[in-house]
Amino acid sequence: MIPNNDDSTNTYIENRECLTIGRIAPDFTAITTQGVISLSQYRGNWVVLFSHPGDFTPVCTSEFISFAQLYPEFEKRNVQLIGLSIDSNPSHIAWLYDIFQFTGLYMPFPLIADRDAIVSNLYGMVNPDRIYEQSVRDVFIIDPLQRIRAILSYPATVGRNMYELLRLIDALQISTEYEVSTPANWMPGEPVIQPLPQTYDEAIERAEDPESFGVECPRWYYCFEDLDNQLQENL
Repeated sequence: MIPNNDDSTNTYIENRECLTIGRIAPDFTAITTQGVISLSQYRGNWVVLFSHPGDFTPVCTSEFISFAQLYPEFEKRNVQLIGLSIDSNPSHIAWLYDIFQFTGLYMPFPLIADRDAIVSNLYGMVNPDRIYEQSVRDVFIIDPLQRIRAILSYPATVGRNMYELLRLIDALQISTEYEVSTPANWMPGEPVIQPLPQTYDEAIERAEDPESFGVECPRWYYCFEDLDNQLQENL
């Protein structure tokens, strides 16, 4: 059970306020369904660290089924999935085995048994009102340098969209590799947004002759590039 005292509540509030995009993800060592792991052992991989409210619950079951079905897509992107809840390791094992029995799906990623809520408090994954002793439905996307690149929170009643998580990872990986941004509703293979001009002269040049920059610019500050062309040129 989660200890309900002022110190743990203060720790929760303090960590929740300081964990923001761009910060180094706190390291931890924890018991999981695949043995003891540390976050630092996955340095060099992208990591999706996600929490769920509890084992043997219907929304969480649907999410784990979806994670297992799409696991090859996460692997293609060099992503390590790590699940977490405050349930015990025997409970985790029994739940995952039950899913295997009625779906035939094996869970190929570790599920942390955070009984003392150490990792949950470290990442602010505990319900702040302390009414329910369960982790919330959070997602932390961590890059190969173990820097937090995205944080998402969902209510207990709403399952996550795994395809949106994959799209977000694609966008983060593209923006990291090519130093670009992605527009609203971007999908892999679509044009990306170039950074803003750094000088007034560059803004004029881009507005008057965008083709020389290899971009299409509805406005000098609003320029798109087709990365597929760039990739073909590098072949």
